[in-house]
Amino acid sequence: MSKTYPYPIARIGLIGGGQLGRMLVKAAKRLGCTTVVLDPVEDSPAGQIATRQIVGGYHDADRIRELAADCDVLTFELEAIDADTLAELEAEGHPVHPSAGVLKTIQDKLVQKHFLRDNGIPTSPFEAADTPTADQFAAFGYPLVQKARTGGYDGRGVVIMRGPEDFEQHLPVPSLIEGFVEADKEIAVLVARNTHGEVATYPPVEMCFRPGENVLDLLLAPADIGDDIRTEAEAIAVRTVEALDGVGIFGIEMFVDRKGEILVNEIAPRTHNSGHHTIEANITDQFEQHLRAILGLPLGSTETLSPAAMLNLLGAPGESGRPVIRGLEETLAIPGVCLHLYGKARTTPFRKMGHITILDHDTAAAKAKALRVRETIEIGAEESP
Repeated sequence: MSKTYPYPIARIGLIGGGQLGRMLVKAAKRLGCTTVVLDPVEDSPAGQIATRQIVGGYHDADRIRELAADCDVLTFELEAIDADTLAELEAEGHPVHPSAGVLKTIQDKLVQKHFLRDNGIPTSPFEAADTPTADQFAAFGYPLVQKARTGGYDGRGVVIMRGPEDFEQHLPVPSLIEGFVEADKEIAVLVARNTHGEVATYPPVEMCFRPGENVLDLLLAPADIGDDIRTEAEAIAVRTVEALDGVGIFGIEMFVDRKGEILVNEIAPRTHNSGHHTIEANITDQFEQHLRAILGLPLGSTETLSPAAMLNLLGAPGESGRPVIRGLEETLAIPGVCLHLYGKARTTPFRKMGHITILDHDTAAAKAKALRVRETIEIGAEESP
């Protein structure tokens, strides 16, 4: 007989109560796990459906310890959290996945780039810019990308500079600068690795970003790339996660340049926007897979059930307040549309409010429907009386 599990299977402690946490809590319920969420916003998207929520900040050591005391394993849905307290808890015997060491490597983008280079993982040229100057940027060479070492997400903390005239847009914070990659495609590979070292990858997806906001706008699964690039991208992604000794699911963002060379852009040590389509389009979705990984369970099949496109639903420009959904009926009348709303009580311009996955017989057909959906639905704000 195999090992016997009590019910609930496990008590999951989750730092972060946003949309990734919400979808993780749903998967935990399916697997027979309970969840406790730590988030500073009362009635957070994940907290609405979790077993309970602890209201507290991501760097509140006391609240993090309260979470650990009530759970079997800790995980997180964002990187901007207190890694030092997590390291202390690990030393005291509390399982944390991914580990505090992995989190510290990812939190600082300069440390992350050094990790990639030191492990022979292809990435663009870079150098530290702790006190950014026009002379340093010019000496490095344009075009370039400046990234804040810490705190950036969803396009924040990143500036693309085409020439010296763009330096006035620079971020006056400790940063790194890296060579701008003329990408033919931007792709991502999801990799899961469990506590026993078992690894599974999802087919690469193509990411199309919203101009000006650097927020993922449209995703196509699988990516339209050749088998050789697909195989190499998956191998690089696995090497990256194994070099980290990572446990959980990881989103490995990559560029495919004009020469067909693959360069790793960034690593996300958590469930990722590039994997939302897996809820409908793959046998095992990324959220269940993450839970399987951190609990040491066998990883699920990543086989694709259907080609898909995925659209982020962002708050309408110029509108803030209580959300209203326009065009809901027209959108749901389109065959293959799967709507996910995140339960956020307030919308602001370009805030992620939900996503839509569109399934069809091939990615071209799914993309065509996604472009229709983009015109039919909008999340705005309720007009004040």
